[in-house]
Amino acid sequence: MLLAIDCGNTNTVFSIWDGESFIATWRTSTEWQRTADQYYVWLSTLMRFQDIDVVFDEVIISSTVPRVVFNLRVFADRYYGVRPLVVGKPECLLPAAPRVDAGTQVGPDRLVNTAGAFDRHGGNLIVVDFGTATTFDVVAEDGAYVGGVISPGVNLSLEALHNAAAALPHVDITKPQAVIGTNTVACMQSGVFWGYIGLVREICARIKAERGLPMKVVSTGGLAPLFQQAEDLFDAFEDDLTMHGLTVIHRFNKENA
Repeated sequence: MLLAIDCGNTNTVFSIWDGESFIATWRTSTEWQRTADQYYVWLSTLMRFQDIDVVFDEVIISSTVPRVVFNLRVFADRYYGVRPLVVGKPECLLPAAPRVDAGTQVGPDRLVNTAGAFDRHGGNLIVVDFGTATTFDVVAEDGAYVGGVISPGVNLSLEALHNAAAALPHVDITKPQAVIGTNTVACMQSGVFWGYIGLVREICARIKAERGLPMKVVSTGGLAPLFQQAEDLFDAFEDDLTMHGLTVIHRFNKENA
């Protein structure tokens, strides 16, 4: 049984993969101070609550927060006797090596999204991930990550707006009823929602023009369903793309061990 762990800047996701499907998925806040013992107590309690009794013999980890990897390694070793596969480390093989500037370290989340998206949709893709940052990953015809774009995340932009302007409140992002807001909250929501629609549309158009190829645009991440409401912005939405990518990379390593 495989335990797949995706540690992002804001949340960490644990999923149990039985070889055909995910039988359970849980999410917790990312805290680098959390110990291996705390991870175990949290996970084992949730598994007991859902009457899940499995033994993990394999663990794969993707983490954009390097400081948490040590405790996750200890967690896997201490409680399951497993040496985890860590995406981005030399011993973790990728289905296709990234083609970027020499010496560049590509974020593990981007490598995992690339593998998952290529497995489901083939090549020539733009993967838009609405996370703490909004990232655009360009996937070549052969499945290699060949670069991308990083922009501030939606919630990060809202927080910055609230913190920098004393008169502006904290608001939740939603699709506004009209472009022209008639109160402060509506104005902010419109600016963020339609601003990000414009950002995604323009960046994707420029990537396609630069590549000179027809490309499919795939969205993922927590706020992706919100932006799916914009017509013709995305060709597909994948709510479990990162976790699926982890299973793809894990399978590739098993087959090429």
